[in-house]
Amino acid sequence: MILEQIQGADDVKALTWEELNILAQEIREFLIQRISRTGGHLASNLGVVELTIALFLAFDLPKDKIVWDVGHQSYTHKILSGRRELFEGLRQYGGLSGFPKRKESPYDAFDTGHSSTSISAGLGIVQGRDLLKEDYAVVSVIGDGALTGGMAYEALNNAARLKRNFIIVLNDNNMSISENVGGISKYLSGIRTGDGYNDLKKSVVYALERIPGGSQMIERIKRTKNGIKQLVIPGMLFENMGITYLGPVDGHNIRMLQKTFQEAKKLDHGVLVHVITQKGRGYGPAEKNPAKFHGVDPFDTATGEPLKEKKFPSYTDVFSRALCRLAGKDERIVAITAAMPDGTGLAKFSKRFPKRFFDVGIAEAHGVTSAAGMAAAGLKPVIAVYSSFLQRGFDQIVHDVCIQELPVVFAVDRAGLVGSDGETHQGIFDCSYLTCIPNMTVMAPKNRWELEDMLAFAFQLGKPVAIRYPRGEAYRGLREFRAPVEYGKGEILYDDSKTGEGKEQQPDSRKESADIVLLAVGSMVSTAEHIREKLMARGIRCSLANGRFIKPFDRELVDVLAARHKVFVTLEENVLQGGFGLAVADYVHSHFPEVRVFQVALPDAYVEHGNVSVLRESLRIDSDSVIRSMEEHGLLLSHRKIHPMR
Repeated sequence: MILEQIQGADDVKALTWEELNILAQEIREFLIQRISRTGGHLASNLGVVELTIALFLAFDLPKDKIVWDVGHQSYTHKILSGRRELFEGLRQYGGLSGFPKRKESPYDAFDTGHSSTSISAGLGIVQGRDLLKEDYAVVSVIGDGALTGGMAYEALNNAARLKRNFIIVLNDNNMSISENVGGISKYLSGIRTGDGYNDLKKSVVYALERIPGGSQMIERIKRTKNGIKQLVIPGMLFENMGITYLGPVDGHNIRMLQKTFQEAKKLDHGVLVHVITQKGRGYGPAEKNPAKFHGVDPFDTATGEPLKEKKFPSYTDVFSRALCRLAGKDERIVAITAAMPDGTGLAKFSKRFPKRFFDVGIAEAHGVTSAAGMAAAGLKPVIAVYSSFLQRGFDQIVHDVCIQELPVVFAVDRAGLVGSDGETHQGIFDCSYLTCIPNMTVMAPKNRWELEDMLAFAFQLGKPVAIRYPRGEAYRGLREFRAPVEYGKGEILYDDSKTGEGKEQQPDSRKESADIVLLAVGSMVSTAEHIREKLMARGIRCSLANGRFIKPFDRELVDVLAARHKVFVTLEENVLQGGFGLAVADYVHSHFPEVRVFQVALPDAYVEHGNVSVLRESLRIDSDSVIRSMEEHGLLLSHRKIHPMR
């Protein structure tokens, strides 16, 4: 196999054109086989195989720099830079990342994971290169979808001012351009990048500038030339900004791509190379349904179907059904997504209520402000968005939603640990960055039924409200506890204190009553339930309460629990700083100094990729780890004198 000969970036340069095409086929087969076992991003990587090979041919890596927008399409890049043998551990704990990581390889010029960032990052590298008087090429690869993000245009606006080479590759996998326009554009691109043409252009401009009226002649020539180009060149948007447009180029023709990149390197300013690719190329099921194969779990290569059968609905499924049910009763409910109708569960809504569905593209900031406008007009907007992507609209939440106290509902999907996508996708900061905003209400459901109830409550509240829920199967336990949602109110699920009352039986006189209460929110309520069961099996009684509201947390509930218990253990799937646990601890220490508070939360660190169960164990937030931590801190020795603790 030719693929086995590739151990580093220069190895592709020793291959013939025929061998390069065979290599592309072998890479696709390799990716399909490996990703079918590990899961990962398939369709996007199958679409950029030839493009990546051409980049490695045309540039001197790692001296030259390639910045991949989002970065989930960098698998071929990793293979060609000598990491093929690491793919068995792709996206697994301690293994190869599914995104570019500078700490992983010198070939990864910039860490990416969120969209529309590559041009800004590449421009910054160019400016550093030029100020330090260094000599290397910089290439930013960005997809057509990422160009729906405003940050890309902010970067293009600044890139137009460059006087040194900067190459932007537009990987377009969703647009077809006719033969005639493509042929003329290719012809003019070749002329504009030729040495003779550029030398002649500079000479003519130099001569005209030195004669009376020469500047006006230059402007008239430019207007005439641009008028002609407007008819035949699809890239006039970029040309008018001052960025030379080359293309469109067949993104699966290695020779043509390599030649175009060589031409682009000659220019002394910003240049955009428009490349047409097919997402999912080379694998029938992915070509037919590229969205389905964007990010996949392990699957059967023969059929394309997942190996693990989905038995129970996810929180996303529960949200989707509940939203459609509520929208069927209230025509003012509208839904907004930032290019993720499938991932956030809004695909079903979009089909049932197409006029009330808005996909703003990869533009979270715009989505939040447009939702604020809808709310101001009398609608009831819900924005369904991943926790890690909502960060991109923080200023708009503060400035446009919460200052005006507009009734926008944020359905914050994938809150907490999400697993294999790693640092850029873990939803572990939303409690902290949302609860610091005045007028914002934050809730977290303990199970699937509470999510349904919270969503209905949120639309009735008439204020900004966020509901955070995790990725994966919705918890089906604790169904018997379904008290109506009241603003700012939590609930006691099991009270094993001496004065316990309500839902739990009175303490067994043969066992000591509970000194400890577990106060959990969201996904950690089920963890707390398991902790309680394990402690009960050891003869240690333990109360359990569901916070429900992260902001405002239920102070009256805390008062009741503090009067009955000596130790609070707060549990949340968010970083400790700015989270639920610290807010509760601050209140308890101020009002009940004799009560000890122990917080279970995520560390002040970025969490790498890996299976969620493995990550929870390594971060010590699974039930067994929490019990060990409680033992280490003496919380399970009820006979000891208890002192306040942070």
